Amino acid sequence: MATFLLIVLLAILFGDVGYGLQINITVLDNATTQGAVCLDGSPPAYYFDKGFDTGLSNWIIFLDGGGWCESISDCKNRSITEKGSSKNMKNQSQFAGILHNTPQQNPDFYNWNRVWVNYSDGSSFTGDVEHVDPENKLYFRGARLFKAVMDDLWRKGMQYAKNVISAY
Repeated sequence: MATFLLIVLLAILFGDVGYGLQINITVLDNATTQGAVCLDGSPPAYYFDKGFDTGLSNWIIFLDGGGWCESISDCKNRSITEKGSSKNMKNQSQFAGILHNTPQQNPDFYNWNRVWVNYSDGSSFTGDVEHVDPENKLYFRGARLFKAVMDDLWRKGMQYAKNVISAY
């Protein structure tokens, strides 16, 4: 019983040891000039933790999922959540599992450049509709979101990558 209480106390004091560093959000405000926007018209966003040592030239990119919108009302409802708007994403996130930053939790990829791309378009990063219906004010531009994020990561060093793994 004493051991259990000690573990609970340590978890309260130091947080969940299964999670890694707090990763700051990257919002691509300038991408909106190319029409790269989430369902609600907000800019694309992602979380990025730079690799180090032998992992510096390797990248793992997690493309967040969330299912497709099934109707305009479904997309409208989604547009007020983090699954349809970067405005509703947290300023920081914790990477776990394959994105964790320690060799104990993630022995193969802990020191790679690790990226979590927010899913905010309702169509698995595939939409590219120019017209915006004035009635529902939804943007279906997932392909542009994907391109804007990849262009930004390219400038951050992905152009020199030896290995890139994408997970979905």
